[in-house]
Amino acid sequence: MSATEIQSRADFSAIRYAQCWEDADILVKALDVAGRECLSIGSAGDNSFALLACGATSVTAVEMNPAQVVCIELRKAAYMHLEHEEFLELLGSREMASRETLYAKLYGHLREPVRRVVAGTAWPRGCGLGAVGKFEGYFQLFRDKVLPLAHNRARVDVLLESKGRDEREEFYQRHWNNWRWRMLFKVFFSRWMMGRLGRDPAFFKYVDGSVAERILARTRHALCELDPAQNPYLHWILRGTHGAALPLAWRRGSFEPIKRALWEDRLRVVNASLEELFEMEPDRQYDALNLSDIFEYMSETAYHKLLDRIVSASRAGARLAYWNMLAPRSRPAAMADRLRSLDELSASLWYEDRAFFYSRFVVEEVLA
Repeated sequence: MSATEIQSRADFSAIRYAQCWEDADILVKALDVAGRECLSIGSAGDNSFALLACGATSVTAVEMNPAQVVCIELRKAAYMHLEHEEFLELLGSREMASRETLYAKLYGHLREPVRRVVAGTAWPRGCGLGAVGKFEGYFQLFRDKVLPLAHNRARVDVLLESKGRDEREEFYQRHWNNWRWRMLFKVFFSRWMMGRLGRDPAFFKYVDGSVAERILARTRHALCELDPAQNPYLHWILRGTHGAALPLAWRRGSFEPIKRALWEDRLRVVNASLEELFEMEPDRQYDALNLSDIFEYMSETAYHKLLDRIVSASRAGARLAYWNMLAPRSRPAAMADRLRSLDELSASLWYEDRAFFYSRFVVEEVLA
């Protein structure tokens, strides 16, 4: 099978994302997942597990990076064989002196290739599983070295306290949005810096304009329009762990439904690209598709070709959901007879999006 466009330009040999940095709460609303057969871009697995938590009949998690598949398989074993608090400690959402004891509980339930990957890393002797990706390392560098130049820990704590909308705006303007914050943010979240330390330079091939300016505007939205106290992504970025705010798949109320779904064998993990999966299973169809931000990394022509194939793999009434970070991607006019854009739903959910890096959230529905 031929490599996808991004596979030919970027390295996929290491863990890029040890967590899913897309808001599962808006995803499950967009896809209306209860009772649906779902296809989900795997990444670290969190949002695929979130679909199970919200009643998906089945989830096929497709992931082309073998290192990311290891993250998914470790989570699967943790859901099945640990208690909720142990799961949070293993992932790093809660502090723990050593995670080796917890990993020992999982060891006998893991495939040998997964054990080998873990043996080659500092985890679980060091940080939690949710901190071992390149992207999480980028945020750690920001948290430890850059953020203190603009704000001390006490001010971060105040930012993350629950406040009313007007109080959040006043705090942002008077105490947070100083010149050091703006300058450091624009340098650290520039295209050059993100490409080398956080993502991959190839991921920005189809991006125009200032990366940092767009993310800064969305950050203000997350700090003022939304409640930082309820934002798990913001908590991790600024503190390196979670408080009371947890991603959907990590919450206590999600844990048992996910565990039950896994014991019922309702999750399938496929180590392949989306294109390869469709080649392997040309007749299989789905009702709901979490497409992450995969179109960000391909040309518009390649995006249109893959979107056409995705629609062919979808039943009438199926929902598609995906994010734009910086490269604009949405259904072309030529596909209006096959795919309907749910613009009002997309806009309302994007307003709620607590993973604030994205410039747009797209929800589309397959027509009969």
